[in-house]
Amino acid sequence: MAPDERFARVVSLACHDLRTPLATVYGFARTLNRAGELDERTQRFVGMIEEAAEQMTVLLDQLGTVARIQAHRWEPALREVSTLELARSDDDRVEASGEGATVTTEAIAVAGALESLAVAASRFGPVDRVAWDVQGRVLELSPVTAEAAPVVAAEDLRDLGAIVARYAIEQLGGSVELAGDRLRVTL
Repeated sequence: MAPDERFARVVSLACHDLRTPLATVYGFARTLNRAGELDERTQRFVGMIEEAAEQMTVLLDQLGTVARIQAHRWEPALREVSTLELARSDDDRVEASGEGATVTTEAIAVAGALESLAVAASRFGPVDRVAWDVQGRVLELSPVTAEAAPVVAAEDLRDLGAIVARYAIEQLGGSVELAGDRLRVTL
């Protein structure tokens, strides 16, 4: 086993092993929050613990995905889905419009990847809102400012979500490239 593959397997194992204590923290925070016996200040703190546990779960999922890709052990669950549906996000900073096409891909990973790219463009822009323009298999995100461009393209390694997004999309046969003040993703 090559050293890079060995390291990727160690990271994957660590992600798996961290889930149990994280699930315990999250479970107790939810239980305390739902019990309704906490004063307002304590309930707010417990809510912050719950939210942080949810964020850690997302980060572990992202890190686990890239580790499995690097170790050649990622087995994407492929299904048909509309590219417009993949670009839609619950995040208020992200819009999506256009004409989608049906593709066969790992829908959960790609939807998460597109959202991560959009959030990174907004956060590092910094801009209040970004939008996906979906035209078939090609999705263009704008605006991508000069400050955000290297982060969103995963050239500047400052955002785990953007890094994992690029790995996942490219592993599935797609591409991620900058095109002026836009990020073009082809699925």
